[in-house]
Amino acid sequence: MNFGIIGSGSWGTALAKILTDNGKTIFWWNRSAKAIDQFKARGHNPQYLCSARFNMETVHLTTDIQAVVNGSDVILLAVPAAYVVEVLSVLPKNAFEGKKILSAIKGILPEQNMLLNDFLHKQFNVSISDYFSVMGPCHAEEVAAEKLSYLTFSGVDETTTLAISNAFKTAYLKTVVNPDIIGVQFAAVLKNIYALGAGIAHGLDYGDNFLSVLIANSADEMAGFLRKAGIVNAEIGYGVATKHKDHSLHHNYSDSVYLGDLLVTCYSLYSRNRTFGNMIGKGYSVKSAMLEMNMVAEGYNASKCMHIINEQVGADMPIANAVFEILWNSQPASEIFSRLEQDLV
Repeated sequence: MNFGIIGSGSWGTALAKILTDNGKTIFWWNRSAKAIDQFKARGHNPQYLCSARFNMETVHLTTDIQAVVNGSDVILLAVPAAYVVEVLSVLPKNAFEGKKILSAIKGILPEQNMLLNDFLHKQFNVSISDYFSVMGPCHAEEVAAEKLSYLTFSGVDETTTLAISNAFKTAYLKTVVNPDIIGVQFAAVLKNIYALGAGIAHGLDYGDNFLSVLIANSADEMAGFLRKAGIVNAEIGYGVATKHKDHSLHHNYSDSVYLGDLLVTCYSLYSRNRTFGNMIGKGYSVKSAMLEMNMVAEGYNASKCMHIINEQVGADMPIANAVFEILWNSQPASEIFSRLEQDLV
């Protein structure tokens, strides 16, 4: 099973490190020929996670995205959701024929307002049976530092999902599989929005007591959306053990890919969404916060996308709506949160 990686940011680099640590040879796309030359000369990504060293004999770097696709059985997509359409636009409609797609994108395509699997099916005729995701509470910085982490691989094809997950197992990376390919993606989108809210609260000088209430309510709000969207087992306590010791096929809302990822994204100082929200709470404009961070906070576009999607789903989402009003309708954060206080329990 040969892996190709499209995306050279922090998360793409961390996942590349896992694969090469396991002796996998990878084909890796980077849009910058200069960055590739520096990478080859130094043995590390010059722009992201510079401490992660690579055996360059196992890494084939190229600016030719078609070459990456041609040389790989599994294509790992790890670019920000806002850039997916542009990056893949050079590929023909049959580019992914006979390939497996592994999404590491915790976002929603803003212009199309759809999950990645829906776009790939529409644009490249990728079947849901050939589409997989890798999600969970894993900050790239900790993976690169080889701190113990857990990743969940989701797909409707149990055998292939397990095979892909096994390629990422290391002493510092535990893998779990589940079949909830749609639910895990929506959870990953929503947790970024709630992390923005947690950051805004911190910037407004709310304390830990309030933050815990906000996140607890966010967890309940997320579960409510998933249930409304038709995701089963979106409640704590519904997990069912299987005969497998190293993975679970009966997902449970308390699993790390749902609740765990929400918690770490809301609390961790590594979280770019929390950082972005913190700036907004302190009075930065959206544009100023973007320029200051120089990184993509997926929750920004996601807050608008999910607002539109929920017009059809009809879930009760006061926290996500509050974030939307602040970021997209320029409502004062202090006033919106003052009203939000009355909705929390």
